[in-house]
Amino acid sequence: MKTKVLNFLKASALILVCISAGIVNAQTRVANLRPYDQTGINVYEAPKDTNVVFERLKVQFGAGFTQSFQGLKHENTSGGLYKMSPGFNTANANLFMDVQLADGILLNLTSYLSARHHNETWVKGGYIQFDKLPFKGQIWENIMKVTTLKIGHMEINYGDQHFRRSDGAQTIYNPFIENYIMDAFTTEIGAEVLVRKSGLFGLVGVSNGMIKGNIDSLVATSQDANIHKSPAVYLKGGFDKQLSDVLRIRFAASYYTNKSSGGQTLYGGDRTGSNYFMVMEKVGSTYLANAFSGRLNPGFSKKVDAFQLNGFVKALGLELFGTYEAAKGRTKTETADRKAKQYAIDAIYRFGKAENLFLGVRYNAVTARLANVAAAGTIPAIIYTDDIKVNRIAFGVGWFLTKNILLKGEYVKQQFKDFPVTDYRNGGEFSGYVIQAVVGF
Repeated sequence: MKTKVLNFLKASALILVCISAGIVNAQTRVANLRPYDQTGINVYEAPKDTNVVFERLKVQFGAGFTQSFQGLKHENTSGGLYKMSPGFNTANANLFMDVQLADGILLNLTSYLSARHHNETWVKGGYIQFDKLPFKGQIWENIMKVTTLKIGHMEINYGDQHFRRSDGAQTIYNPFIENYIMDAFTTEIGAEVLVRKSGLFGLVGVSNGMIKGNIDSLVATSQDANIHKSPAVYLKGGFDKQLSDVLRIRFAASYYTNKSSGGQTLYGGDRTGSNYFMVMEKVGSTYLANAFSGRLNPGFSKKVDAFQLNGFVKALGLELFGTYEAAKGRTKTETADRKAKQYAIDAIYRFGKAENLFLGVRYNAVTARLANVAAAGTIPAIIYTDDIKVNRIAFGVGWFLTKNILLKGEYVKQQFKDFPVTDYRNGGEFSGYVIQAVVGF
């Protein structure tokens, strides 16, 4: 706890120094950056404005802070679940540094200062974004009018849901408390090329297919002799347009594939942890080792193919956002692919001055075949011969006191179905409320 307090103080002091020095002000903000406050809601790919005049190098600091109060309860068939009572969760903090390096060239660095999964500061990643290239010639200007390049260790642009999720303390974009049950989010080292014109967009990305740099050789197993590491390739395309003053429509389709990885984490790349603390965890579990409570990772660590289809409609204050996802893959100790499917639908109604109030409901369901477990101490082994199911319904409400300050709450109920009797989640269910106070700037 002492380390977290020190990290908070260091971050606060750094931001205050920057502000007092005049580095950050309304006239010198970094261009083509998704805002970290309320105005960043429903912004997907970062905006592109090639008419911005570059004056000098600019440094902009931002932050996200989230404090939660949780009142959840859980149960299962066999008992032995972690003992919980209502209380405050660990406070989360993020620090953002964005630098306008040159005309049309942006640098981003994001750090997790305080999170459930780590007790010390961790760098999420950093990248360089090119909305212009430092080459002379009309051909380059014409290309970059519609093209954005990103290179670095970054949050990959697979699917649209990652633009609406909570990322550590940056929870202001999410109208609910937690992310999807099967949370498609990871950071990888690679590059993306995004082209946008007349509402249409397309993206091609290539990455190392792992959450961090890795030069280790793969180890062959009796089930998988392939020791070659393959890059991950992902594609995205769609349509996004404001059709009138009151109607916006967006559709997107994404595909991600990695045929041989040393540590694939498409559904386990979050290094901060879930926002439901210790639900459906066993007695003896710890906050650090059991950081993803309420989620389901299908465990496609060696090979994965995933497809996500998203639709978004906003008419006046009503928003509908839907997701369908199908994935298959396996670990290095399996010979056949397993499948997982997920779908979700959000309905959000925003009202009041500047849409500072909202009500929402989300339904999320996952059907998956899990890998069999024969770990030490597991007698008998857990054999998954059939698909298991997890579903969740959540009701949310929120109030933006300002564009930087949000108070939101949620009632949630989640059920675990068709798990084997030897799995402690058999007959599992949790429900209750979570309240969050959020700051983003």
